[in-house]
Amino acid sequence: MTTETARPQNPATIGPYRCGIGQPLLVIAGPCVIENEELTVSIARQLKQIATDLSVQLIFKASFDKANRTSIDSYRGPGLEQGLAILRKVRESVGLAVTTDVHLPQQAAAVAEVCQLLQIPAFLARQTDLLIAAAETGRAVNVKKGQFLAPWDMKNVIGKLAAAGCGNVLACERGSFFGYGRLVNDMRAIPQMQALGVPVVFDATHSVQEPGGLGTATGGNRAMVEPLARAAVAIGADGLFFETHPSPDAALSDGPNTVPLDRFDEMLRRLLAIRRTVEEFS
Repeated sequence: MTTETARPQNPATIGPYRCGIGQPLLVIAGPCVIENEELTVSIARQLKQIATDLSVQLIFKASFDKANRTSIDSYRGPGLEQGLAILRKVRESVGLAVTTDVHLPQQAAAVAEVCQLLQIPAFLARQTDLLIAAAETGRAVNVKKGQFLAPWDMKNVIGKLAAAGCGNVLACERGSFFGYGRLVNDMRAIPQMQALGVPVVFDATHSVQEPGGLGTATGGNRAMVEPLARAAVAIGADGLFFETHPSPDAALSDGPNTVPLDRFDEMLRRLLAIRRTVEEFS
């Protein structure tokens, strides 16, 4: 079966939302991993209320499987079937659009039945079969730029998705390796990837990771999440990505770089104020 090559769209359409040129800021937020149904739905309901109060277009994100954890003993998630059932409940009972990571080509179709946006992890950004499978679902795709890739290298990633028929692509900046166990952000990556013809999302929480920093787990510095998010909004990012949890220090994945849920509302208000200022110069 031959798929017609798509043209990357800016703005891109993601379920009920549009992200990119002339559009409101898109927010993708949720816990790193699905821990259980009750907690996941509770977080989603709180994020829904925040999105309603602030008139923000928000997509809920949580992973059904963290396939790249540091240690074999780390919690990975409930798995595909149970995880998608929980995400379906979030979509249907809470009323939020949802997204999750896809790690294998054979997962894409099932995920697309539930999620309006498919997310490709940074370590897998160049996996051709995975990109093609995600594109062929007809859903929008958010690809995290690999920590090992230059911004302009994403041209080929976007090209693979377009060749498989996906025009609604988001490129996501999440930091680059700087020596061992450390990431840095070059904010030039945001306009450089926008120049490829797609909207760009800034992943503020994964950008402050310290890979392997805790020995058997990834560390991080959540105090730097908002400063980096402010810089990303100021330079013109089309969307922001955050991991948030009511008790980050007890979270089963990525706690050190997760934003406390009770601080998420006020942080987002400050970022939206910067966004309004930036829009005056557009």
